[in-house]
Amino acid sequence: MTTVLIADDQPMQRFGFRMLLESQDDMTVVGEASNGTEAIRLVDRHHPDVVLMDIRMPGLDGIEATRRIVATGDRTRILIVTTFDLDEYAYDGLRAGASGFLVKDAQPEELLAGIRAVASGDAVVAPSLTRRLLDAYIHHLPASSATAAPEPEDPRLAALTDREREILTVIGQGWTNTEIAERLHLAESTVKTHVGRILAKTGARDRVQAVILAYDTQLVAPA
Repeated sequence: MTTVLIADDQPMQRFGFRMLLESQDDMTVVGEASNGTEAIRLVDRHHPDVVLMDIRMPGLDGIEATRRIVATGDRTRILIVTTFDLDEYAYDGLRAGASGFLVKDAQPEELLAGIRAVASGDAVVAPSLTRRLLDAYIHHLPASSATAAPEPEDPRLAALTDREREILTVIGQGWTNTEIAERLHLAESTVKTHVGRILAKTGARDRVQAVILAYDTQLVAPA
């Protein structure tokens, strides 16, 4: 059973999410929060598998709530649910440690699939969509990260083999595991092993964070 906390300041939005989630045999809603402070308190109480986190909420917003929840080391994963076309903070939410994001007008089956993916430790965001998001909001990076010359060797990359560095680069370019396997002539199981080692060595929580790492270390430049 996947446990979910809903954090959104709109009561009707929370109601809609709850009705959808509780129609599933493998999901249950453990609580609702109308702002980031309540979300943090309820995560500490219930330790849900997934938080559906809105960004724009009164008081403590979803980005800062995500950052604080991730900083505790709790197993809870954050799924940002945002109005992508209007919300310029989606990128900051991913940098804060969210495992992905969905648009609020996504189809119900997309939301359910996203929750299941996040709960299993995967990233919700398709790599190509992640790339478009990061390209759109790369200007939110600090100037030192976005424009300065890279250091000779970023400590987060130091432990990677040449092959792992190559795979991290193409992950940042939006390649799926299947595309990596086909283009680099590797078995897909081998690619998954490399991706797992990259995450472990760099401390990235999931594939989304690996993409951000590729940008931060300038292995990948904005298109």
